[in-house]
Amino acid sequence: MKMTRKTWMKFTSATLLALATAGAASAQTAELRVGLIPSEDAQAMIHASQQVMDQLAQKTGMKVRPFVATDYNGVIEALRSGKLDIAYLGPFSYVLASQVADAEAFAVAVTKKTGTSSYHSLLITRKDSGLDSVAKLKGHTFAFVDPSSTSGHLFPKAGLLKDGFDPEKHFSRVIFSGSHDASIMAVANGKVDGAAVADRILDSAFAKGLVKKEDIQMVWRSPDIPESPMVWRKKLDAATKRKVSAAMSEIKDLPWGDQGVLNGFAPTNDQAYDVIRQTAKTLNLDLGKMK
Repeated sequence: MKMTRKTWMKFTSATLLALATAGAASAQTAELRVGLIPSEDAQAMIHASQQVMDQLAQKTGMKVRPFVATDYNGVIEALRSGKLDIAYLGPFSYVLASQVADAEAFAVAVTKKTGTSSYHSLLITRKDSGLDSVAKLKGHTFAFVDPSSTSGHLFPKAGLLKDGFDPEKHFSRVIFSGSHDASIMAVANGKVDGAAVADRILDSAFAKGLVKKEDIQMVWRSPDIPESPMVWRKKLDAATKRKVSAAMSEIKDLPWGDQGVLNGFAPTNDQAYDVIRQTAKTLNLDLGKMK
């Protein structure tokens, strides 16, 4: 059949409309892969972050797929290999990811509870243990969280060394529990004598009834630690970065992981984490060899 100009115009218009509709549908169903460090167990992390993930999906028009690795380096490796687009990392795991996975911090949570973008590391023991000081922990067992955990390893180790306490020599045994919750429960159940944990996660454990506040004591507290950032791969396309950044600036009044209810996400940058690099330097850590 001979195609007239009128028929051609109708065909072209219909084709362009179909392509535009398909493009819009594709944009609506594009996937955003989000990594979450396992500060709690995987299901707890996903559950505690779900409302933020839902809002992120709604505001970006993208399908959001959360991922929790078995350890901190699992998230870093997934960023490095391009299997994740953005991630929630601890401060030290971010510094490591910026070195080996070309990651860049862009936002940080500010919560209603603290109103700040910092937190602390604590060393804890059972109150009935008699271990009410760092010095008394000499010769006892201890749990760190993960080699790449800021409040669960880097800051407490630096603090102990500054006080003349060498974890590698003065503890009878050291383990890495894998999560802050696991370390808290290890102390509560007498599996280890002491542990290093984030203050906000300990507060959350009290609130959830995992442990009783009257059973746990703090024997050391760190200086301020810059809050855990949201990061993206630097090579993530600019349009997606704009969508994600704009969406996260509008998300508030929702629970966010172990941090509590959000006031919102504030912009941050790589320089905010130089204090972490300086702390790593005092421990003679070669970031390039830690992954």
